[in-house]
Amino acid sequence: MPTDKDGVMIILSSPSGAGKTTLVNLLSKLNNFEISISHTTRQPRHNEVPNKDYYFVDETEFKRLINNQEFLEYAKVFNNFYGSTRTPVINNLSKGKNVLFDIDWQGADQIKNNKLDYKLITFFILPPSKEVLFDRLSNRDMKDKLIADERMKQFGRDVLHWINYDYVVINNDLEKCFQKIKNLIDAEINNGSKDYDKEYIRSHVEKLTS
Repeated sequence: MPTDKDGVMIILSSPSGAGKTTLVNLLSKLNNFEISISHTTRQPRHNEVPNKDYYFVDETEFKRLINNQEFLEYAKVFNNFYGSTRTPVINNLSKGKNVLFDIDWQGADQIKNNKLDYKLITFFILPPSKEVLFDRLSNRDMKDKLIADERMKQFGRDVLHWINYDYVVINNDLEKCFQKIKNLIDAEINNGSKDYDKEYIRSHVEKLTS
């Protein structure tokens, strides 16, 4: 049974290119925070380290893990599978470690629906504007404009899921965004006061989707 000494699950989701992976990596440097390493069927990017950034597997192995019910959540995103396996997550939580998830809204929904007895805090990261997002996507290792365009089309659909998250944070300045998330996590864990303006977020989303 989970106890007060257990860790907390923290989900960061965002449209592609809004910066969630960078933020998860920054949070993981804090004391007692661990990243849940996902399995994926996509190819590694040039700067990614197997078994550190992702467990890179083929589709056959991924489907074996699905059949064995080993995933806490999994989803197909841009024709590739991504998933978080249950055992390492529960092991870390029971040791008092806070577990960070870098997953999309589909995975976040599955973890919520699993109704684990551990505390869960969810964040949705948004870009300051569509123009900034397109620049970030175009400058990534995906120089292909078609891929950036596909991600932008998906953005319009992904952004609508902001309403299902505890907090939405705008990543205009990486350090400020990181501090905001860190402060909200601290406030949630320690029952402190939370600096959060949902109406401001709602108006920002309206600008992004207009």
